[in-house]
Amino acid sequence: MKGKTSGKMNGATRVFVYGTLLSGEPNHRVLAGAELLGEARTEPAFELVSLGAFPAMIPGGSTAVVGEVYVVDRGTLAALDHLEGHPRFYRRRRVRLEDGEEVLAYLLSREQAHGRPKITSGNWRHQRKERWS
Repeated sequence: MKGKTSGKMNGATRVFVYGTLLSGEPNHRVLAGAELLGEARTEPAFELVSLGAFPAMIPGGSTAVVGEVYVVDRGTLAALDHLEGHPRFYRRRRVRLEDGEEVLAYLLSREQAHGRPKITSGNWRHQRKERWS
């Protein structure tokens, strides 16, 4: 997924999702009509924690988080902001993928995630399968 590093492409924005917005997950409907660029992993600079029904990505760890990158328009970005509670709950920030590309993602602060169980694999789907099997 090499390309521009601003997170924006021709008026559209590239967003990395890693939890309930992934294809097949309950909130994926918000991305209806968005273009899937493909699966991706962040650089190993985060922690992924479970908040129960959904995960949160925290800056400042050593885990590469697994997810998908979508190209979204302004309306979809606004819907994502609303769903994620940006900027009051999650905060939309630039993150670097393992290939060096920068995209936007929704992050939680370390304080907000304090005491939550870590998902050491960096993979929400993998963690859910293990939990329910």
